[in-house]
Amino acid sequence: MTALRVILDTSVLVAATRSRAGASFHLLSILPSRDFEIALTVALYTEWQAVLTRSEHLPPGATVESALAFLRYLASLAHLQDVHFLWRPFLRDPDDDMVLECAVASGSQFIVTHNVKDFRRSQELKVQAITPAEFLTFLRSHP
Repeated sequence: MTALRVILDTSVLVAATRSRAGASFHLLSILPSRDFEIALTVALYTEWQAVLTRSEHLPPGATVESALAFLRYLASLAHLQDVHFLWRPFLRDPDDDMVLECAVASGSQFIVTHNVKDFRRSQELKVQAITPAEFLTFLRSHP
């Protein structure tokens, strides 16, 4: 059986760097997981790098190099997905379209994000946007 695939929106990674007490950090801390795997495209990975290496997103004491090492670790766990189709524009933000395209191409059921409202139309393509806390609740209720 193939593990449940999900997309981690960049907002989840940013939230995890800001607080160790939240659902985003908890979600990243349980990786690798036998319950789910993350899917990733080159475009999404590039966005992760661009955002997570900004000084305002680096945790105290962290360096750009340590942020890149962490992202390489996440990429090593991910299902790497090619996208051979584009629907742009489908959502309001082209960066969100890129996340949705990864979800559809990889057969992901969920986009885990703090910006659920930005992915409202994703349900038309059978992908549900949920928060990290909602996803953790889903994992607990679907053993």
